[in-house]
Amino acid sequence: MKSVNVHEAKTNLSRLLEEVSQGAEVTIARAGKPVARLVPFEKPEGVKRVPGFLRGKIRIADDFDGPLPPDLQAGFEGADS
Repeated sequence: MKSVNVHEAKTNLSRLLEEVSQGAEVTIARAGKPVARLVPFEKPEGVKRVPGFLRGKIRIADDFDGPLPPDLQAGFEGADS
């Protein structure tokens, strides 16, 4: 694992990112102490999303976007109830 100081990391960020994209890991240190690590991005594995899979299972009230009750609206606006 390669280690660079903060100044070198700022100066050579594009080059370091290229190395990381090829699988390398880079530690960034300040005053010789590690503060960050650049590692290759890994796309999370998981279940693929399927649009509409909850169709018919969720109900939204007809007044969902209607006006709020006055006391609740006052709370959002920072007014005393």
